[in-house]
Amino acid sequence: MSSALPDAIATAAAIRCGETSAREVVEESIRRIEKLDPQLNAMVGTRYDEALAEVDAGLPDGPLTGVPVVIKSLAADVAGLPTTGGSRLFADDVKAEDSELVRRYKAAGMVVLGTTNTPELGKNGSTEPVLHGACHNPWSLDHSTGGSSGGSAAAVAAGLVPVAHGNDGGGSIRIPAAACGLFGLKPSRGLIPGAPYPSTLAGPTSVHGALTTTVRDTALLLDVSAGRVPGQASYGPTAPAGGYLACVDREPGRLRVGLATVVPDGPETDPAGVAAVRRTADLLAVLGHEVVEVTLPVAYPEFARWSGLMMGANLVAHVDDRLAALGRDLRDDDIEPFTRVMYERYSAMPLADLLRALEGFEQVGFATARLFADVDVVLTPTLCMRTPRLGVLDTTKPEVMYTVAPAMAGFTSLVNTTGGAAMSVPAGLDPDGLPLGAHFFTDLGGEPLLLSLAGQLERAAPWPRHAPLAG
Repeated sequence: MSSALPDAIATAAAIRCGETSAREVVEESIRRIEKLDPQLNAMVGTRYDEALAEVDAGLPDGPLTGVPVVIKSLAADVAGLPTTGGSRLFADDVKAEDSELVRRYKAAGMVVLGTTNTPELGKNGSTEPVLHGACHNPWSLDHSTGGSSGGSAAAVAAGLVPVAHGNDGGGSIRIPAAACGLFGLKPSRGLIPGAPYPSTLAGPTSVHGALTTTVRDTALLLDVSAGRVPGQASYGPTAPAGGYLACVDREPGRLRVGLATVVPDGPETDPAGVAAVRRTADLLAVLGHEVVEVTLPVAYPEFARWSGLMMGANLVAHVDDRLAALGRDLRDDDIEPFTRVMYERYSAMPLADLLRALEGFEQVGFATARLFADVDVVLTPTLCMRTPRLGVLDTTKPEVMYTVAPAMAGFTSLVNTTGGAAMSVPAGLDPDGLPLGAHFFTDLGGEPLLLSLAGQLERAAPWPRHAPLAG
């Protein structure tokens, strides 16, 4: 078994110079999926024959020509495959067309090999849907990959593909990035289009992005995917001069970094996570940055309530629209118990609560913005808890979910409320040998700053590109 493919930029360069061919790269990726995915359960849909036919027919000449990629099976469509959302209700929801982001990946020359596992409708910080079964962490097969982009994270960490699509409504890129030892950036609200899915309701919290092994891959994927589509209701900041990739090698200058290790009125932070970010803070000081202790200005129940209302309303509409398309009522085995509790709760939500949620988002944004009058960027642990074993976040036990889930998203979901840019950077291993993440966030449009800082950290303290399972 050959070793994992290099990162996307190096893979594309090897194809461009004739060192290898796109077909050889795609075939190797397929071989790795067939060899390793039975242990991981990262993939839920494949299109190998179609992918190879696209290669043979000639790929677009783009910056990532010939690079294999996989797409999370939630809120992003691959023509000919179901977008299941990890739900039995959507198991046969086969799409006729690619979504806009997938079209942009293909226009950049990328080859889509299939779709990846996700918890039901993204409503779990661990990827363990009843429909597809649990996704296993390539660092330790008994542990979670995080969620909701857990299948994509496992695929990249195990070297099945160089990069994978993800999306993030409460930490769903950053949580699995931390759990699987990857770099994961949540872009600013509206930066990457979600078309054909309207941005209303889910749009204020959910954004598209990627899971990668290197900072430069994430930056280039931003360059090929960012930008509004005609008619898009809201859109994000303008790309920097020279593009996002150029930011990675650019020194960030001396930054004032706010360090927070506690979620006010939220779950306790595991000491391993605190130790990881304090080591990161020490490295930042060596690199010339000023690190100061700060307190997050918003208590967890406040931003969790507003985010929950928005995501809950989106869940109800999504399920109701599917039932209308099927022409029937909801059945007992359509959705998981935790999803049903959420559906029933938010189905009864007063309409005025939606306005309160939108106003609450702005209030959280105003409070958080005051931090950036004193610091350039905030550093926290990515997770409050260590990466859990599979079965801890059990959607068949809603009462357990409400108790445990906040420890996965206590730090990350704040930034979905504000709409700002955020990232998880690999930050060593916990005492059990599982990856930890350092979480940085800033205001909307802060991608250039975050990419420059992440590039500096990657050069100063390179992290393992893949899990040991990758070979």
